[in-house]
Amino acid sequence: MEKQPLAETAVNGIEKVFGKYPGYRRAHARGEIYKAIFSANGAATPFTVAPHFQEGETTALVRFSHSSPDPTWTDIMSPVKGMAVQFRLPNEEVTNIVGVNSPIFLAKTPEVFTEMLSIIKSFKRGRPRIKDLAELVIKYPESRAAIDVLKEMHAPASFATGRYHAIHAFYFIDGDGNKRPIKYEWEPEAGVETLTLEKAAAMPIEYYKADIEDRLAQAPVNFLLNVVFGEEGDPTDDPTQEWPPEREKLTIGRLSVQQPIPQAEATVFDPTIMTAGIACSEDQILNFRNAAYSISHGRRTNGM
Repeated sequence: MEKQPLAETAVNGIEKVFGKYPGYRRAHARGEIYKAIFSANGAATPFTVAPHFQEGETTALVRFSHSSPDPTWTDIMSPVKGMAVQFRLPNEEVTNIVGVNSPIFLAKTPEVFTEMLSIIKSFKRGRPRIKDLAELVIKYPESRAAIDVLKEMHAPASFATGRYHAIHAFYFIDGDGNKRPIKYEWEPEAGVETLTLEKAAAMPIEYYKADIEDRLAQAPVNFLLNVVFGEEGDPTDDPTQEWPPEREKLTIGRLSVQQPIPQAEATVFDPTIMTAGIACSEDQILNFRNAAYSISHGRRTNGM
């Protein structure tokens, strides 16, 4: 099946499971966008010619979000939170990093993800039923690690206290054309803090929005951008697998989230939009996202 029809099948499947909500994104439907400044420290210069990773400042947009395609879910019904960052480069060029507070994904290929949608119908009521998770493990054993993460996951206490992973591998490319596999991680300067299930159950809808805006009224909310370097044998094509924890990690900059910018909600945070010095890996899920984002954007801008 060609990429575009498969992406359309996937988007249609999400709508069938979770419902249609005109004007909203097909995943991470509810979220807010903020203005930010990224300050690169120059540590990435030996590994990539990407302009925003050379020493200096770059303006950015940040979207914090709840993972559900259903915007009526309460905050805690989506324990997976998102942090998408768009760097605004010279000449109106942009590039994006899309992260969530899980280090891995459920599916290795778009075909498997699309098939999974027929099983995960209980997801639309919040945490999935154990029976459905067991069925996924039996049919898709490579997804066990992500399902284990999902079963044990606690939501961050705030958007400001989540650690966000880009899930997919990318390549840094230096001035000589040498490629090195990396993964991105946003580390909160406020420290990682999660909610117990008891505390989470007491949180009202829009708690996260109120919390982040209360914080921003006092001071910027800051994150460090870390890159993890892959080594020979580390999979670059499989988002269901983590790299070993002892891999080298380098902090390459600091993101300072400043203030809300609601007029930017039309922004598309496509993780496959690259600039010089960065390339997508062989990950099929990553490369599939371009077509899926395009379909979702087209539908929501047309009021569908």
